[in-house]
Amino acid sequence: MTKKELKRKRTENLNKENIPQVEVLPPKRVSDEPPPKKVKWINRQRVLVFATRGISYRHRHLMDDLKTLMPHHRSESKMEHTKNLQVVNEMCEMKNCNKSILFEGRRKRDLYLWFSNVSVGPCAKFLVENIYTMGELKMTGNCLKGSRPLLSFDDNFDTKPHYSLLKELFVQTFGVPNHHPKSQPFFDHIFTFTVLDNRIWFRNFQILTEDGGLAEIGPRFVLNPIKIFADSFCGEVLWDNPSYISPTKFRQSLKKNTAGKYINKVQQKIAQEGSKPKESYSLNPLDEIFKGEPLEKALELRQKEIKEVQDNDDKQKKVKKYSKKQLGKKVAKRNSKKKKKN
Repeated sequence: MTKKELKRKRTENLNKENIPQVEVLPPKRVSDEPPPKKVKWINRQRVLVFATRGISYRHRHLMDDLKTLMPHHRSESKMEHTKNLQVVNEMCEMKNCNKSILFEGRRKRDLYLWFSNVSVGPCAKFLVENIYTMGELKMTGNCLKGSRPLLSFDDNFDTKPHYSLLKELFVQTFGVPNHHPKSQPFFDHIFTFTVLDNRIWFRNFQILTEDGGLAEIGPRFVLNPIKIFADSFCGEVLWDNPSYISPTKFRQSLKKNTAGKYINKVQQKIAQEGSKPKESYSLNPLDEIFKGEPLEKALELRQKEIKEVQDNDDKQKKVKKYSKKQLGKKVAKRNSKKKKKN
């Protein structure tokens, strides 16, 4: 180091010490509190929400409602049916997503919902039933866009292992990460998951008061679990629902029942016509004797017989009298005719 360089450094240090340091403040400040420090965004969960081609308009509105409720989602264009579902893993890697929600529509009637953990697994398949979107319900509740939800689970989720696994999967997918850039730093609504009739019922409520006053926002839907796979969209089947009936088989059974009713009616008519007796049963007139008290019945029958005998006698007497009168008239006519001739 030369003498000239040493002198330059000394002068620079003196100039720095003499210059006063000014703190840079934001253009607008609410109060005299210090500006908050930036917190690190540690939980970097991103959910890819998209659908396959062939879903109906109600299913599309349900997907849009879930996107508005999940600020940590990422969207993607529709996927073709011909592609294998394992392509979803590559799409999630391209979008830097850890979870995925896939809406799979069939015949524009049935909707299947896939929840998967892309990195390791597992993956769950559901049949969506009783869909009511936010536009259909028009509830009184409301929540701000981007706010974080509280997740409420039923006690039945801790009773069986497959329910506890689904609970953890729902927590990681629907739970908005803390300090997410698109989220608001407060809670104003609740997602409730309840187990009833071997199904999971989803509801969304607004928090009105601190005491626990709630108002439903929507949407509503019911998840009927079908299978749980070990990996993302592949792997071994960890759990299979034994009571699951596909919607096509359920509709076929309803048609068979309605057709069976008509066939039963026709068969009953044919059986009734074949079992009808051609001749009526011959009745015994003496059966009336055994009705009521025997003595009174015998007296009544005796009086009837006496009356019948008397009526027959009277008819015979009248016939005899009438015949005698007719014979007298005929004889008188003959005698009158003979007298005239003579």
